Amino acid sequence: MTNTNSDNTREWAAQAYALLKKKQEEQKQELKKQEEQKQELKKQEEQEQELKKQEEQEQELKKQEEQEQELKKQEEQKQALIDSPNKENFQGPTQTIDETKLGEFDDNFTWSAMVLAAQGKEINQISIDEIDWLTKLRRGLEETRKGFVTELLDKLGDDPLTPESLDDLETLLIRADVGIDSTDKVINSLRKKLNEEVVGGEAGIKFLKKELKLIIDKPIKNSGTDLLVPKKGKLNVWLLVGVNGVGKTTTLGKLAYLSSRSNYKTLIAAADTFRAAAVEQLKVWGERSDVDVISNQSKNADPAAVVFDAINSAKKRNVDLLLVDTAGRLQTKNNLMDELAKIKKIIDKKVPDAIVESLLVLDASQGQNGLKQAKSFAKSANLSGAIITKLDGTSRGGVSLAVSEEVNLPIRFIGAGEGIKDLRPFNSYEFVEALLADK
Repeated sequence: MTNTNSDNTREWAAQAYALLKKKQEEQKQELKKQEEQKQELKKQEEQEQELKKQEEQEQELKKQEEQEQELKKQEEQKQALIDSPNKENFQGPTQTIDETKLGEFDDNFTWSAMVLAAQGKEINQISIDEIDWLTKLRRGLEETRKGFVTELLDKLGDDPLTPESLDDLETLLIRADVGIDSTDKVINSLRKKLNEEVVGGEAGIKFLKKELKLIIDKPIKNSGTDLLVPKKGKLNVWLLVGVNGVGKTTTLGKLAYLSSRSNYKTLIAAADTFRAAAVEQLKVWGERSDVDVISNQSKNADPAAVVFDAINSAKKRNVDLLLVDTAGRLQTKNNLMDELAKIKKIIDKKVPDAIVESLLVLDASQGQNGLKQAKSFAKSANLSGAIITKLDGTSRGGVSLAVSEEVNLPIRFIGAGEGIKDLRPFNSYEFVEALLADK
């Protein structure tokens, strides 16, 4: 994204901001109206209850001889009155107002709005949720961006690229954990272009964005699936694997929320029975996402048995997506890798037509160590995709490119925050724009 036509850019973003602010105010008014209606209904109900109580008292005076029966009847009626408002509370308001709030009209909003516009979004199609996510993504990649983009822009200015500036870029890319292979590919492409024509700083950044996007998109296109979503009409089983500490269980909880919110019938299998806290942690996420958790509280319970039970339950409930949390493991832990193979055999036997995905959860802050994990798991766990977590606050976000180039693993989801909404399907355009955002 460049500074060309910056006035038009800001005016367009301002229009989008004004529209979102209007929508938010309308939602507040609707919520206020619903609350007033609810209070009016409650008032009417209380009046009806009072009238009913008075009638009961009159009947009691007239029927002294049936006092015992009448008292019993009153107790039953009293309990019914107590239960009635509780049931009303469970229903909640007819419309759910999104908790995400519209922030300030600033550079983050303008940048986020223009990223959406560049992908074909109209002003009236932009949501506060999307703006909020892109703002978090841009902020989350700030440390990585500072590591090479800001420094590179400072060095280039408006001057053309030179062989020396490419050497600087090569160093900066490696420092950001982009990986040797990815760096070589980008630098070689830039050198070839530099031999053919004079490339200014702005054009160089634009070309760099294009090259980085090609690297990330390649394994996604090779997979034949641009966006990983559950297929309707069949059971989809997503196994989450990875070492302890990468945020695997938390990521599964966020996936459950995302799936449930997208109207897929979802179920969780707590198959990480080697870590007692994992089951309790998943139950908390399940409650927050309104998704049931199948677990076994027995000490040292068999993970494959938990998956067996979860599959039976999923079939009975016509579940779209079964999310399976597995124990943290390394390729050197043969018993745990065997356990993973056992889980897969259970799935193949119970639901041979299920669509199975093995997703590796990687902590972006681990940089090259995370890349080593990806290579190891790719050999032994038959991976079909990666989920990059903890992008916020790390200077090593470039590892996403290394995973794509060196492991040929499509990135399916990324996380840039601790909140339940801070995990989203991966979008290469948004990622690269955030990574190389202007200062």
